[in-house]
Amino acid sequence: MMDTQGTNLPEETGKLEETKTTAEMPETNVIAAAEPGEATEAATTIAASKLTKDEILAKLATLVETPVESSRGEVEALKQAYYKIRRNEVEEQKKEFVANGGEEADFVAPQDESENQLKELLASYKEKKAILLAEEERVKAANYALKLQLIDQLKALCESQDDFNKLYNAFKEIQQKWKEIKAVPQEHVNELWKSYQMYCEKFYDIIKINNQFRDYDFKKNLELKTALCETVEKLGNEPDVISAFHQLQKLHQQWREIGPVAKELREDLWARFKAASTVINKRHQEHFEKLKAKEQENLEAKTAICEKIEAIDFSSLKTFKDWDEMNKVVIGLQEQWKKIGFAPKKHNVKIFERFRAACDAYFEKKSEFYKTIKSEMEKNLEAKRALCEQAEALKDSTDWKDTTDKMIALQKEWKTIGPVARKHSDAVWKRFISACDYFFEQKNKNVVSQRSVEQANLAAKKELIAQIRNIDENMEHDEALAALKGYMAEWNKIGFVPFKEKDKIYKEYHEAVDQLFDRLNVDQNDRKMQSFRNNLSEMTSGERGKGRLFGERDKLMRTYERMKSELQTYENNIGFLSVSSKGGGGLLKEMERKIEKLKEDMALTIQKIEAIDENLE
Repeated sequence: MMDTQGTNLPEETGKLEETKTTAEMPETNVIAAAEPGEATEAATTIAASKLTKDEILAKLATLVETPVESSRGEVEALKQAYYKIRRNEVEEQKKEFVANGGEEADFVAPQDESENQLKELLASYKEKKAILLAEEERVKAANYALKLQLIDQLKALCESQDDFNKLYNAFKEIQQKWKEIKAVPQEHVNELWKSYQMYCEKFYDIIKINNQFRDYDFKKNLELKTALCETVEKLGNEPDVISAFHQLQKLHQQWREIGPVAKELREDLWARFKAASTVINKRHQEHFEKLKAKEQENLEAKTAICEKIEAIDFSSLKTFKDWDEMNKVVIGLQEQWKKIGFAPKKHNVKIFERFRAACDAYFEKKSEFYKTIKSEMEKNLEAKRALCEQAEALKDSTDWKDTTDKMIALQKEWKTIGPVARKHSDAVWKRFISACDYFFEQKNKNVVSQRSVEQANLAAKKELIAQIRNIDENMEHDEALAALKGYMAEWNKIGFVPFKEKDKIYKEYHEAVDQLFDRLNVDQNDRKMQSFRNNLSEMTSGERGKGRLFGERDKLMRTYERMKSELQTYENNIGFLSVSSKGGGGLLKEMERKIEKLKEDMALTIQKIEAIDENLE
């Protein structure tokens, strides 16, 4: 309720101006409420960073249709989140381009249709925002003009000689209209308030209102201000410090709009209201001091990570193993970074740019190392192609003994040559082994005396398959498995069968073994290892046995390196996924499943290589 007692208002007004509290000075409210906006902005930015591009566009399309004043910060956060995802996509495309043999300088990011959609939505939002701002300024200007008119009317009241009741009613009507008119241009707020207060005080000084009206107003004002004191005192226990602070601003505005109370109660009542307000303001200040302290800790932690990456000694990284170990360290530091919260706002962008630059420098050095290795692989490819040409020149020779020695020598030399690029590895190996196989196959065909032995071996293997199929189903598991292994060992001792029967009898044998394995619930990896050892026995037979073993070993090493590279890629990629992002949990589980499968396959491959090495000793 506005003051109606002219003789008392100036004294209370003087008290309010002297204390200069946040609530009593209109211009300080904007400053005091600025920091909570930063917290809200940070929360909005975090929420936006968890969305995908499609979700960002969908959310933005919804916000464009909502009132601009309720979506300002969120639109900007969505825009930043989108371009962060876009930059990450371009980086991944660039890495893939370079990995496929392209030069980084030649990379051109492909067009993204969704970016055009984003720009259209932002343009639409900007247009709406401009219209809203223009309308807000127009309304403020109109409100300013209206308040000037009310001040002129107050001035006229102070100079009027009309009937008291008429003047009083006009004064109350002006007060009501003043409260109903809201925002005005910020530069005129204090000027208007001072003029309005001055004429209100003058009105109370000139008009002699009787004690009945004065006491009634004082009583009502006391009730209202006492209720505000009680509300602010309860607000001191509000768990949400930010909400309590904003509510306090509104309560101070209400206090300012209520008129004075009896002179003997004014100081005590104001002291009570001010004391309750101080509790809330102090909690608000402590809250943001804790936030700032935590942000400073985050800055120090992020600076330490940057220093560790920047301190990497690249001269000590000379092998694939060295780079693999260091890569794990860098990826681990990136994981730590993601768990650390925001740094102070004025440092947050700079420390991220420093972190990104340090990571980029590391991966650039890694790329240079792999380019050097690529050059060595090119030399290895040329050397292996030369061996292919020599093997192809010898494959049609009928000098079986001398050519066999030469072929074995070529296979040994092949083993001494390092790896080649994966895209050429299979092709050059197939070319070399095809020439070697052709020679040895022709040599085997020439050995006519072996045919009778091969027929006997065929009959023995057929009999062995029948025995495997006839193992008693009631036999104990371990006894049956032992019997099967015995038959498999016996199979390995039997020599070659006729070439045209080889695949057929081998297929029948494995079908019989697999059926028994299924019945005995033998692990798949154990089956594969048993079958591989069986194959090794066949490989080691004959004059070109060691050549086959070397070839199989080389093939397994290439397979192992390929799986190792895939495992590293998955482990790197899994670090950039967030379980909290939409769809991130399912993708994370699928990637973890693939990683476990790769590790199992790599372990089995190592067992096979070790088995080959045992046969080569």
